[in-house]
This record gives sequence, C-alpha cells and structure tokens, in this order.
Amino acid sequence: MPKEFTDEFEPLLIKDLYGQKQPKLPNRSLVLAACAACIGGTFQFGYNISVINAPTTDVHNFINQTWIERYQIGIPESVLTLLWSTIVSIFTIGGLLGVTVGGTLSVKHGRKGTLLVNNAFAIIAALLMGLSYPTGYFELLIIGRFITGLNAGIGLCVQPLYLGEIAPTAFRGSMGMGTSISITLGLLAGQVVGLKELLGKEDSWPILLATTCVPAFLQLLILPWFPESPRYLLIDRGDSEGCKKALKQLHGVSRCDGELDDIEKEKRGLADFKAKTPWELLCDRSIRLQVLTVMLLHVAQQLNGINAIYFYANYLFTQSGISAESIPYVTLGTGACELVTALTCGIVIDRLGRKVLIVGGYILMSICCILFTLTLSYQSASPIVPYLSIVSVFAFILSFGLGPGGVTNILTTELFTQATRPAAYIIAGSLNWLSFFLISMVFPFLVVWLEQYCFLVFMVVCTCMAIYIFFVVPETKNKTFIEIQNEFKSSKKARTVDATGMTQLLSI
Repeated sequence: MPKEFTDEFEPLLIKDLYGQKQPKLPNRSLVLAACAACIGGTFQFGYNISVINAPTTDVHNFINQTWIERYQIGIPESVLTLLWSTIVSIFTIGGLLGVTVGGTLSVKHGRKGTLLVNNAFAIIAALLMGLSYPTGYFELLIIGRFITGLNAGIGLCVQPLYLGEIAPTAFRGSMGMGTSISITLGLLAGQVVGLKELLGKEDSWPILLATTCVPAFLQLLILPWFPESPRYLLIDRGDSEGCKKALKQLHGVSRCDGELDDIEKEKRGLADFKAKTPWELLCDRSIRLQVLTVMLLHVAQQLNGINAIYFYANYLFTQSGISAESIPYVTLGTGACELVTALTCGIVIDRLGRKVLIVGGYILMSICCILFTLTLSYQSASPIVPYLSIVSVFAFILSFGLGPGGVTNILTTELFTQATRPAAYIIAGSLNWLSFFLISMVFPFLVVWLEQYCFLVFMVVCTCMAIYIFFVVPETKNKTFIEIQNEFKSSKKARTVDATGMTQLLSI
C-alpha cells in the first residue's frame, strides 16, 4: 500500500485494533468531570438568561424609586425602558467579549484552568448585583450583567472544548450534549428559583440575581478534583505523563490505550504545533469548508426562529385563555420538555449519529414554521386553533432541542483538530452572539412588516440548513478527529477531480 494511503487510513487501523469491544457506558469519573465542568460553564448562560425575567417589575420600581431620590422627580418612561433594555441586552455584549477571549485563555491556561478562573467573574457579578439595592445604585446592575455575560461567553467557548477533549470517541456525542443539557437545566433552574413561592417576591430580587455565585462556588469545590484535558496536556504542553494519568482517571486503566494512541497520532500530524489565531484559521484554505460549515451552523442556530418562538409563546398562552399568574408555570413546562428532549438526544446521538438528528431537527422545524404561520393566520376560525398554535410551539422547541440545539456545538468540536479548535470556537461563538443580538433587534420590526408570515423567513433558513448539512457535512459518529479531517480532504479531492474531468471533457 502506498505511504500516502497508509498515512490517511492509519487511524482506521488503530480504531480497529482498539475498538473491537466498545464500552456500553462511560467511566463514572468521566461523567462526574463533565458535570463539574457544566455546573459553572454553560449552566450559567442558561441561568442568567432566564433569571432576569422574574424581577422585571421589581427592578423597574427600584430604578424609579432611586431616580426620585436622586432628582426629586419620576423617571421618564422612555429613560426607564432604555435602562431596563440596557440591563438585559448588555449581557450579550459581555458574552461577545467573553467568547473572543475564551479561546485565547484556554490555550494559555488550559481548559480546566480557564473554567476555574472564569468563576471569579460570576462571583464579582453576583456581589455587584446583590449590592445594587442596599446601596441605591442601579448602575451596579448594568455592570453586573455585563460581567455575567463575560462569564457566560467564556463558559460557552471553553466548556464544549473541555467536554469534547476528555470524551472517548465512542461517547463524544453524549458528552458533548452536556453543553445543551446544562444550558436547558440553567434555563429551568432560573425559572424555578424566580417563582413567587421562592425568590420571585418583591423584596428578594437582589438575592435572586446574586444566586449566580452558587454554581461558581460549586465548580470551584468540585472541578479541581478532576484532571486537565488529556489532549491539551500532551499536544499543547507536551506532558506525556500528565496525559496518561488524566486518561487513566477519566477512562479507566483498561480503556485509555486506544485514546492515547489517537492523541499521539494527532500530535504527530501537527508538526511544529502552534495554536492558530482566528485570522489564520480564516485564511487557511485547507480547512475552509469546515470553517464555513461551523459559521453557518452557529448563525442558523440563532436565526432559525427559536428566539422568535419564545417571544411569541406568552402571547399565545394569553390568547388561549391561560391566566397571567399561570403563564410562568406553563413556561416551566416548556423548559421541562426541552430538558427531556436534550437528555433523549444525549442518549441516542451516539447511536443515530449527528447528521440524522440535526437534519431531522431542521426539517421538523421547517414544518412547524408552516403550521405556526397557518394557525396564527386563522386564530379566530375556531376555539381549538390557539391550542394548535401552542402545540406548534412545543413541537418547534422539541425539534430544536433534538437537533440544532445540541448537535451544533458537538460538530464545532469534531470538525477541527487541536491546533484549530480554540480559534474555531472564537469565530463560531462570536457569530452566535452577534446573531443573537441581531435577531433581538430585528425581530420586532420583522413582526410589524410581515406579521405572522415572518415565520416563513425562518422556514427558509431551516430548510436551507437541512439541505446544506445533508449534502456537505459528513457523519462524524465514532470517528476520530483525524478521520474526520481526512474525510473532508477526500471529499475536497473528489470535487477537484470531478471539476478537472469536466474541464477536460469540455475541452475535447
């Protein structure tokens, strides 16, 4: 066999040697390490998105009262709206900054080290927001929310890196779903803690916002007991002994040899290793298709209509006769359904594969957009139509959780190697936050212009993504990072050969 083919298919030979008997369940230490990373990572993102909704009226009253004490006059409605919008939206600006520095920090200080340091931002933010009421400075809320966004942005960038690099090939999908599951858990926890029966009372909102420090302290207590990413230790730091020790703790003594060979193979393929910057990644023609794919995936994750559906949900619940007091509990039900979907996806993803789930999810979301448009257009046609709209909302959320919500971050990990992965997360995360900000600004105008037909725009986005992924993105289930890279290279060579053959045929 020629050497170039031997090099290309060596990962397959290694996998056959060590992968004859795949374990049915991951090692307990691996699962606990993933939980420790999630609790102070993407859990914070979900928690801080949802927890700010409960004290809306109470914060409004606090700002108005503070304004009167300072200026002896009530705050103008437009200024109050501007201040509240700033408190809510500055979280996205902090998140954008966080994701741009998260990749760099993960290279310098390691994945685990960055997650631990990141908790300092959550603790500082909790202190500022908790002190805003007793000190009478609503400006502390703005600063605290910005720092909270910074914490969430770093967590969203680094935690998926850590999960993807500590997981064995056979469980990389399940471990990667920890990102989606922890975000959903955070959303649900924020909704629960914000109920009137708990910390949603008028005098409890400073404590409610300060609870963001609880996950931070938990991670500081638990995560130090688990090792740094084995790939980071060997490839980035050249610490062979540390890598072996980490693999034994995470995978068990009997399972670590195959993963060690996979990491060493990747290290040998990265001559003169140096982590790429985002600009270097964008200029690298050899992985341009992977970069384009991840950029499209993350933009579509925000522009597929999921945020619009959440925006419309309360309106639909009211139209269906649900009282305002009951809406938080119904919303809690949607969060619970999304959590069940994420858990289900985590169970089946390593059996069905990434491609089936994400393509199927986008197709189902496209269908839901059509149904949603129809039910909104005929709300008054029958008393049952508003309930069909609610069913469409639940179906859309479940389809998102089953596909794009969980698989997107996993593919971001799998489509790149150690040298390019941090930069890929910086690019993908930046686009994700920018798209989140864009849809928040544009959607209200889109509703005014197109009314219920705005969901047809989201249908086009979902359909286009389903087609692109089906034809361009290979299945990554049970494949090493090197195998996935080789598959992209092989498909690129095939397209080049086809184009050359067509040119020669036309020249005859």
